[in-house]
Amino acid sequence: MKRCFLGLVVGITLICCNTHKQQTNNNEEETVSEVIDDNIPFRWESANLYFLLVDRFYNGDPSNDINFSRTQETGVLRGFEGGDIKGITQKIKEGYFTQLGVNAIWLSPIVEQIHGATDEGTGNTYGFHGYWTKDWTTIDPNFGTEDDLRELVATAHEHGIRIVLDAVINHTGPVTDEDIQWNPEWVRTEPKCSFQDYEGTVKCTLVDNLPDIKTESKTNVELPSELVKKWKAEGRYEQELEELNQFFERTGYPRAPQYYIIKWLTDYIVEYGIDGYRADTVKHVDEWVWYEFQRECKHAFNVWKQQNDGSVLDDNDFYLVGEVYSYGISSGKQFDFGDRKVNYFENGFDGLINFELKSDAAKMDYESLFAKYHNSLYGDLKGKQILNYLSSHDDGSPYDRERKNPYRAANILLLTPGTSQIYYGDESARKLSVPGANGDANLRSFMNWDEIKSESKTQKIMEHWGALGRFRKHHPAVGAGVHQMLSEEPYVFERILESGNVNDVVVVGLDLDKELKSIPVGTSFKEGDMLIDSYSGKEAKVQNGMVEFVSDFQTVLLSKK
Repeated sequence: MKRCFLGLVVGITLICCNTHKQQTNNNEEETVSEVIDDNIPFRWESANLYFLLVDRFYNGDPSNDINFSRTQETGVLRGFEGGDIKGITQKIKEGYFTQLGVNAIWLSPIVEQIHGATDEGTGNTYGFHGYWTKDWTTIDPNFGTEDDLRELVATAHEHGIRIVLDAVINHTGPVTDEDIQWNPEWVRTEPKCSFQDYEGTVKCTLVDNLPDIKTESKTNVELPSELVKKWKAEGRYEQELEELNQFFERTGYPRAPQYYIIKWLTDYIVEYGIDGYRADTVKHVDEWVWYEFQRECKHAFNVWKQQNDGSVLDDNDFYLVGEVYSYGISSGKQFDFGDRKVNYFENGFDGLINFELKSDAAKMDYESLFAKYHNSLYGDLKGKQILNYLSSHDDGSPYDRERKNPYRAANILLLTPGTSQIYYGDESARKLSVPGANGDANLRSFMNWDEIKSESKTQKIMEHWGALGRFRKHHPAVGAGVHQMLSEEPYVFERILESGNVNDVVVVGLDLDKELKSIPVGTSFKEGDMLIDSYSGKEAKVQNGMVEFVSDFQTVLLSKK
């Protein structure tokens, strides 16, 4: 069954309608329409993945804003600001992510963070970002509760959205007055990474005061005394110990540090039914650890599916994407440490984050960029996946830092072959430079909800992102299809995906003239086929390999009606 929706950005109401458009300034539109095919299967290689920092997205429960006496004054944007899991769930229910065409959400780590603050010269900093773990086995109350996470996953699945959590195995959080360093059998505090070779990247600490887990170890170690003391005080020591005994008995793994953490992370799959993990600091952990992690993730996902048959979305495997810092699509399957090359695709990963798109976007035209990515994904990387991004939480050189080209940014991110990763606020031109902030704090301001609600310029930007996002979501050919330019002037290309039960064809035109459109549609559409432009809502019949219609917009998104 097919149905048409008209999405209103403010209020995020979805209404059944006839397709139509209303013109606004900047060659964009006030409303967006689309045709949705319920039968299009979800594919990670063409997904729209939305990455957010939980603490900086939306405050759904002000009662949890302060915990563990985290009340010290901090540097600008270096303390907890109230965002939580309930806030994300609320926005899913409102239809915010549906409006953007998002079908997967990646959350920054939600495990319990260090209780104290550190000061590395930029003012006190708390673990609001989630990467400073104190206890992998429980959710930080600043982010929410177990029930909050359970509701989030269930609500997301009801809306056809997958949930991806962030897995940190490489390090604990920093040592503070409130947070004791773990036993030396578990962590190292030196040497500091040189990044000159494999050894100088893996068996070392990333920065000062970030204890490095000895993930290369295969020696039995006792639980860290810090955790034992904590669990006993919380009345759950015996339960945690029994679960660990069962895990090690089932797997036969040695009780080495990395296997404890693997157990704790995969519990979130069995307990809540999350759909994937983004793995942090991948190249700083021996690659075989990730292979073992992937195996246990798949086991846990299968257990969850067996126990929750009615909640299973599809037959996709558990998704694992890795952050191999500085990996780019041009590297193919191998990451080069200088003295050693590693294929992470052969060590558990479905995909790797691509650090190359932001620089390609700054120097390439559309066709050069799209052709490059198509050639790689249908060449050296055939059968593998990459996750493209233009800005993120820790990349100090994002594309379009001043947000001067938000429409081009949307075109590049959402139309480039591969999986797309929207960083929260890309779609609303959230500022990436904040007065008084230092370093990566600039990238982590609170979501600009006031601008989304009140500023027409922001709303128009979001409408463009939403139009492209929903088109991409419902046409997997956009992210995973064969790319072919049909016309250089005007710039028009097609994407074709024929895989299994999917036969998807789209034609896209960018930076077109206003009013009359004469668009070549190649040979994939037959003479007389009726096509619909999801951007304007206009329909046209294929005649002599062309469609013609009048539209006031410079973007065309064509598919068969």
